[in-house]
Amino acid sequence: LVLCLSAYFCFLMTALGVTAGAHRLWSHRSYKAKLPLRIFLAAANSMAFQNDIYEWSRDHRVHHKYSETDADPHNARRGFFFSHIGWLFMRKHRDVIEKGRKLDFTDLLDDPVVRFQRKYYKSSVVLMCFVIPTVVPWYLWGESLWNAYFLASILRYTISLNVTWLVNSAAHMYGNRPYDKNINPRQNTLVTLGAIGEGFHNYHHTFPFDYSASELGLKFNPTTWFIDFMFWLGLVTDRKQAPKEMIQARKERTGDGSA
Repeated sequence: LVLCLSAYFCFLMTALGVTAGAHRLWSHRSYKAKLPLRIFLAAANSMAFQNDIYEWSRDHRVHHKYSETDADPHNARRGFFFSHIGWLFMRKHRDVIEKGRKLDFTDLLDDPVVRFQRKYYKSSVVLMCFVIPTVVPWYLWGESLWNAYFLASILRYTISLNVTWLVNSAAHMYGNRPYDKNINPRQNTLVTLGAIGEGFHNYHHTFPFDYSASELGLKFNPTTWFIDFMFWLGLVTDRKQAPKEMIQARKERTGDGSA
């Protein structure tokens, strides 16, 4: 039981490194984080082992700019398998590379935390993704290295990868579209549960600048709760939000009426 809790804690840390870190902070600049929080999120992102912050954010910005075209790295119009994992097994479409070069990513490398993580990425992945989740249970409460490695490291890593990929695949195919029926990203409850708040995907693609990535109100969004808690601690500033009036107007203009 203790090992399962340890694995779940690592999963949550992994998820925050992607959702609160690479996604909402560095890709979308939807809020500002002070140095201690950026260091924590970079370490958590290395635990996620989903490419370094610069590469992850670069691909994600291209995805939003050219969503579901040949310039989208994981274009959902090419099918579930491609958008879920197939895109990682293939060379990028030439449009991804050509159009991606037109976007400005200098702000990412202006952050010394991003530069440091990128420089030492391989070492940080070995430490954060594999060594620490394995050694801590062994050292603190005598768990076998074998069990700790396969549960808290390998199984946790596999699950976290697939949960993230479901945002690219399932959340672009299954669910309702209360904000914009003219785009494919959907509101997907199961993805929201697994990806700690990233399944409100129709909202996110309609208002990508919103730090909450979901409509204001009591929604299941642990990533937003974490950012709000960091704000309370004074480590987060400048949270960007879509005004309620803007959201309502957009629902009435382009939504599918399901809200």
